[in-house]
Amino acid sequence: MEMQQFYYDNKIVKKFIYATLFWGIVGFSVGLLLAFMFLFPNVTDGISWLSFGRLRPLHTNAVIFAFVGNAIYAGVYYSLQRLLKARMASNFLSNLNFWGWQAIIVAAAITLPLGYSSSKEYAELEWPIDIAIAIVWVAFGVNMIWTILQRRQRHLYVAIWFYLGTFVTVAVLHIFNSLALPVSFFKSYSVYAGVQDALVQWWYGHNAVAFFLTTPFLGLMYYFVPKAANRPVYSYRLSIVHFWSLIFIYIWAGPHHLLYTALPTWAQNLGVAFSIMLLAPSWGGMINGLLTLRGAWDKVRTDPVLKFFVVAITGYGMATFEGPMLSLKNVNAIAHFSDWIIAHVHVGALAWNGFFTFGMIYWMVPRLFKTKLYSTALANFHFWIGTLGIIMYTLPMYVAGFVQASMWKQFNPDGTLAYGNFLETVAEIIPMYWMRAIGGSMFIIGAFVMIYNMVQTIRSGSDVTDDLAEAVPLTKVSKHRTKGEAWHTWLERKPIKLTIFATIAILIGGIVQIVPTLLVKSNIPTIASVKPYSPLELEGRDLYIREGCVGCHSQMVRPFRSEVERYGEYSKAGEFVYDHPFLWGSKRTGPDLHRLGSKYSDSWHLNHMYDPQSTSPGSIMPSYKWIVRDRLDKSDTQAKMRVMVTLGVPYSEEEIANAQASMDAQGAKIQENLHQDPDFAKNYASDKKYAEENGQEFIEMKDREIVALIAYLQRLGTDIKVKDVQKQLSSK
Repeated sequence: MEMQQFYYDNKIVKKFIYATLFWGIVGFSVGLLLAFMFLFPNVTDGISWLSFGRLRPLHTNAVIFAFVGNAIYAGVYYSLQRLLKARMASNFLSNLNFWGWQAIIVAAAITLPLGYSSSKEYAELEWPIDIAIAIVWVAFGVNMIWTILQRRQRHLYVAIWFYLGTFVTVAVLHIFNSLALPVSFFKSYSVYAGVQDALVQWWYGHNAVAFFLTTPFLGLMYYFVPKAANRPVYSYRLSIVHFWSLIFIYIWAGPHHLLYTALPTWAQNLGVAFSIMLLAPSWGGMINGLLTLRGAWDKVRTDPVLKFFVVAITGYGMATFEGPMLSLKNVNAIAHFSDWIIAHVHVGALAWNGFFTFGMIYWMVPRLFKTKLYSTALANFHFWIGTLGIIMYTLPMYVAGFVQASMWKQFNPDGTLAYGNFLETVAEIIPMYWMRAIGGSMFIIGAFVMIYNMVQTIRSGSDVTDDLAEAVPLTKVSKHRTKGEAWHTWLERKPIKLTIFATIAILIGGIVQIVPTLLVKSNIPTIASVKPYSPLELEGRDLYIREGCVGCHSQMVRPFRSEVERYGEYSKAGEFVYDHPFLWGSKRTGPDLHRLGSKYSDSWHLNHMYDPQSTSPGSIMPSYKWIVRDRLDKSDTQAKMRVMVTLGVPYSEEEIANAQASMDAQGAKIQENLHQDPDFAKNYASDKKYAEENGQEFIEMKDREIVALIAYLQRLGTDIKVKDVQKQLSSK
C-alpha cells in the first residue's frame, strides 16, 4: 500500500514549552514570595495588589493553569500527533488554543492582584474570563477529536483515552461550577448558595486536581515513560482497569473536603466511601508506570529524564495514598484546616506535576531541535536540588500540621483550652515556615538551572519547524466487532463512543451527589432568624472576598468540643442560605471567624486591619491600610441587591430603593462607635483639620471601606440563638 507523507507540527509544541518555562518561573516566584510573607508579613506593606490575600490565588492559578496547563498542551500536542500518525487537524485551532490560553493567563495576572475574584478555590477568575476559558478549552477539544478522526492509526493508545476523559470532564466541571449572574463586567455572584455552593465547588475543586492535574499527566506518563525507557507499558489490561475505574470513582470524592461541616451527612459519607476506593486505581496506575521501567533501572541511574519520572510517579503514589487516608473522618478531624493539607498538595504539585513536566521537557527539547542535551550534569544537579527542595518544603509542613492540630485540641485538667490564644500555635510553627521558604528557594533554583540548560540546548540545535513522517493511510474502520475481537479493543477504534462512555462514567457521580442537594429542600433546613445581609454588610462581604480573607480564615465551626469551646456554637446549614458564594475556607492561618460578630469593638477591628500586630502581638497577618483610608464604592450596591433577588435572596423593592440611605445610617452608627475611642477621635480630628488646611478631600469615616468591612464582620454568626435554633430544628 502507498505510504502518505506528512509533517508533524512541532512549532505549536515549542510555543507551549516556552510558555511552560516562563510561567513556571512566575508561579514559583509568587509562591516563594508568599512563603516569605509568613515570616515577614509586612514585606509589601501598603501595596494592595501585592497583599497576601490577592497574591495567593495568583500563585495557585499560575502554577495550575499557566505552568501545568501549558505543559499539558505541550505534551498532548507532541504525543497525540505521533500516536495518531497525523498532523493536528487545524493550525488555526492550535494557535487559538495557544494565544487564547496565554491571554487568559495574562488576564488572570492582572485581575487577581486588582482584587477581581469570585473567591472559589481554583476558580477565582471572574465571568468574562470563565467564558474565554470555556471557548479556548472547546477549541482544544475540537482540534484533538478532529485529529483523531483523521488518524492513520486504527486503535487509540491508552494515553489518548486519558486525554479524551480530561477534555470532557474539565468542560463539565468548569461550566457548572462557574455558573454565576453578573453584576458588572468584573463582578458576579455564584448561582449557588451556602451548602449547595460548597458541594458544587468541591465537586469541581477536587476534580480539578483529578482531571487537570492527574488524568492528563497519566496519559503523558503512558506515552513518555515507555519512550524514555524504551520499554513497553507493563500491563495493557491494568491500563484499561486504571482508566475506567479512575474516572468513574474520582468524580464522587469531592465531599471529603467538607467532612464535619454543614454538608448533609449522607453526602459526606459518599465522599469518604469513594475516596477509599480511589486508592486502588490510583496505585494501579502508579504500579503500571513504575513497572514499565523493569529492566531499565541501570538507565535510570544515568538518565536524568528517567530520574525525574521515577520521583514524579512516586510522588503521585504518595499523594494518592494520602488523599484516601485524609478522607477518613478521624484523620480529617486532625488534618483539615492545618498545614498538613499544604504539605499534601505540594507533594502532588512539586513532585508529580513539577518533576514530570521537567522530565518531559528534558526529553522533548533535544528531539525537537535535533541535538543533544547541553549538560547532563546540570540536569542531574536540577534533579537533586529539586528533590531536596521538595523534602525541605513538605516535611516541615507535615510537622506544622501535627503541631497545629494537637495544640488546637488540647485541654487543661480544669476543662479549659490549653492554648486558648490562637497565636500561640502560630509562634510554635514559625521555624517550619523558615524551612519551607528554604525548600521553595531550592526548588526554584533548580528551575532556573533548567532554563539555562534548555537555552543552551536550543542554541546548539537546528531550527527545524516540523518533522517529516510517513504512514499507511487508515482504511475504513468497521462499525462492528470482528470475530474474536475483545470489546475494549473494538472500543479503542471508536473515539466518539469512547468519549460518550467516558462522559457517562463521570456524570453519574455528579448527578447522584449534586442533584439531591440542589433540589431536595430537607437537605438544607432553613432557620427563621437568618436574614439577608444589609446593603452595607453586603458591600463589606465583597471587600472580604476582594482581599482574599477566605484564604487564611475559615467560617465553619465544626462540631468538636475544642472548636465549640474556642469559637462558639458549631455552624448550621441554614445559616448560609443567603451566602453567594459560600466562604467556609480551607485553611486556618488565622482563627475561624464564623462567630466573630460582637466579639470585639468596632475600634478593635479598625486597628486590627490597619496594624494587626497592635491588637494581636505575634500575628503574621499583613496590614490593610488602604481599606482604612479608601472611599467605599457604593455605585453598584442596588444592582448587587437586584442580582441577589434573582438568586432567591428576599430583598424587597423598598429595601433596594433605600439602600443608600440604609448604608449611610449604618455607617454613621459605626463611625459614632469609633469616636468612643479617644485615640481614634484625636487622630481623626487631626487628619480632618490637615485636609481642610491643605485643600485636600477628606473622606468621612462612614464612607470608607473599613466601615463596610466592620459591618460585615460584626454580623458574622449573630443571626441565631442556639436554644431557639435547636428547638426549631428538632421540630422539623
